[in-house]
Amino acid sequence: MIVKRFVMPMLLKQAVSRMPSYPGSLCFVCAANLALKDHVTDEMSAMLTGKLLRLSVTDMGLDFNFLWTSGGFVAGWHTDAPDLVISATAHDFMLLATRREDPDTLFFNRRLLMEGDTELGVLLKNALDALELDIPALVRSTPGRALAALFGKR
Repeated sequence: MIVKRFVMPMLLKQAVSRMPSYPGSLCFVCAANLALKDHVTDEMSAMLTGKLLRLSVTDMGLDFNFLWTSGGFVAGWHTDAPDLVISATAHDFMLLATRREDPDTLFFNRRLLMEGDTELGVLLKNALDALELDIPALVRSTPGRALAALFGKR
């Protein structure tokens, strides 16, 4: 299946890249906690506890900083070096979220980058793959449709 690549308009990139990371991180952790709250195993929780993670949306110049606590993901201003940074374009993150693209394929094509504790990244990827989440249904939800419209998927 050929997927048309979305290119972030420069004006949008410039506007978004000037935003502080905390509000976006807070929105991200709210969504992640809602999606994952009943699915995180004790093993996954132990693996993530206290780990500082960052998702970097490269074409938007935007970072989402968060860590896992016993109560779920918590957003942060974190200026410390994260334990793991996962970087990709907004389009590639959307492909991952909708499971239209495999993380291994994006990684080996250098469209998905991991820096820092790559063992943690692999464990996290495998744990998320093992979850029986209906990600496409979550993306089709009202907030998900708004994001999909923003990134060109109707």
